[in-house]
Amino acid sequence: MDSAALLDLLGNENRRRILRLLARKPCYVTEISEYLGVSPKAVIEHLRKLEEAGLIESRVDDQRRKYFHIARNVRLEVSVSPYGFASKSAYPANNSFDITTCRHLSLDVAWDDADDLDDLLVALQDLERLENELSLAQRWVQGRLCDVLDEISESIGAGPESRIYADLLASIRAKPKSVDELSDDIDAPREVVAELLEVMADNGVVRRTERGWELTTNG
Repeated sequence: MDSAALLDLLGNENRRRILRLLARKPCYVTEISEYLGVSPKAVIEHLRKLEEAGLIESRVDDQRRKYFHIARNVRLEVSVSPYGFASKSAYPANNSFDITTCRHLSLDVAWDDADDLDDLLVALQDLERLENELSLAQRWVQGRLCDVLDEISESIGAGPESRIYADLLASIRAKPKSVDELSDDIDAPREVVAELLEVMADNGVVRRTERGWELTTNG
């Protein structure tokens, strides 16, 4: 699901409360209504939106009561920094994914061999600890990214207005790009991008080639 649409959907407190409740156990409309203190009609509308988004599903029991439950795992990540706002949603990787191939990550994957309750409880504890450590690592990385972008900006210009230079450099570091491509990448007017590129070219940081704008060999 599109991350922007997911953010809009989860902007409603009652929908977030519904998801927290359904994460504990499947519920029918009356249960949810009593838990939230909201009318069944309003609950039904919230459930409809969550179901259309694919976050929840429903089933009918033997007494013809409709139960709602979480449909699948989904992760929403939001990053806010002086260099921009970004959000992305993702579903868990396939079980066949070999996490040891992540070369920047070192961890013990012994929980794959868990086969009884004791082993599973130990695996649960290990995974919860890993989740916390990864969260801390993500926050550290975001902070370090901002530090590096600050240093890039300071090497080219001064003041907060120079931060856009770092965005341009980050965009062309992998391959040459045209002004139009760069304008789309950093969401800035074409005229502004062209002017900034000329400034960086005067400073010897970038150059224009037949393939587009690219970093100079000493940039």
